Amino acid sequence: MLTETFHVKGMTCGHCVSSVENSVGDLDGVEEVKVELEKGVVEVSFDATQIKRKQIKEMIEDLGYSVDS
Repeated sequence: MLTETFHVKGMTCGHCVSSVENSVGDLDGVEEVKVELEKGVVEVSFDATQIKRKQIKEMIEDLGYSVDS
């Protein structure tokens, strides 16, 4: 299990947190998602044999947020 931290811009409210947690959490291979709104950080624990960091980043971006690499 890997844990990666994504620095996300554009999250402003509880709805943003729920949206990211639910969408990323539904991806195959994702074990846990923690969003720290005040810090603009999303921490994701996932199985690297099932999903890649790039796919998680793309999901967050598809929701309308920008992710610093």
